[in-house]
Amino acid sequence: MNCLFSCLGLIVGLVPNLVFASPSAPVRNYGLVIHGGAGVISRSELTPEREAEYRARLAEALDAGYAVLDRGGPALEAVIAAVNILEDSPLFNAGKGSVLNADGICELDASVMEGRTLGAGAVAGVHHIKNPVNLARDVMEHSGHVMLIGEGAEQFARTRGYEMIPADYFQTEHRRQQLLKAKELEKVKATKSALLQPEETYLLRQFKWGTVGCVALDRAGDLAAGTSTGGMTNKKFGRIGDTPVVGAGTYANNATCAVSATGWGEFFIRTSVAHDISAQMEYAGRTVTEAARATLAKVGTLGGDGGVIVLDARGNVAMEFNSPGMYRGHRFVGQSRYVAIYPDAPKP
Repeated sequence: MNCLFSCLGLIVGLVPNLVFASPSAPVRNYGLVIHGGAGVISRSELTPEREAEYRARLAEALDAGYAVLDRGGPALEAVIAAVNILEDSPLFNAGKGSVLNADGICELDASVMEGRTLGAGAVAGVHHIKNPVNLARDVMEHSGHVMLIGEGAEQFARTRGYEMIPADYFQTEHRRQQLLKAKELEKVKATKSALLQPEETYLLRQFKWGTVGCVALDRAGDLAAGTSTGGMTNKKFGRIGDTPVVGAGTYANNATCAVSATGWGEFFIRTSVAHDISAQMEYAGRTVTEAARATLAKVGTLGGDGGVIVLDARGNVAMEFNSPGMYRGHRFVGQSRYVAIYPDAPKP
């Protein structure tokens, strides 16, 4: 032993610049994943110009959220920044550009959740809030509740200084035409005894889609998720989908993952999609991809479809869908931005 210490001393003496240091800690991963809705997305209907528009807005949302994370901001702030870009774009079914209900009005839903505290907030059926995901955050942080709906949610928004946006701000001609087609098909369904034609079924399924969402991992290792939507074309009777339902459309837990879902909301509620993915990781030890695929398989068995984005605390990502396409992308430190639409998109 004495010889060992003598030898070490000799080495240090001979090499004065030698430093004995503990291994350096790895740089913590951080970044975000977004989606702009899953559904019947066809190359034949999406012109190159239109596709370029979608890709540009997805890239803009990724950059906005990443900028927050890169300067050390929290995951939830990054989620809000990214989702706001998508809510403000008429291309997506959230905020401006939302689908119309049966009365020709946009009804907006949103939710957020923090993985560190399991804090959550949601709003449903609001008509005059420009960025519903922001109000969902205020519900979480300032209301003492988790979900507020309709006029009550907007009364709360007024106490927080929100401007009440005119209802026609959210509407676009494209969505008005979708509503007209949906009402025509509704009449067809009511009078036809035979099965609908393939193109009619295609349109009906198309009317059930559209949501935007984001999941993020910050430098501190905290996760967050947020989701926003206009719901389903021609919806009636105050219908609410999975987006504002914590555990169905949105979930975040630092111990497992953050999830934002998009698809046929009734099925996502029945299978508690977002929480089910987290539970499979917690109880069965599945990866984000394994858990996402297993949960979507349950949705498919019931007859529903859609997609999810999932992110764990190590930066592992799943962007799974059982529909023809999903607007999606991610950006992480040290990696190039990734944006995709179709199932056959090159892997990052």
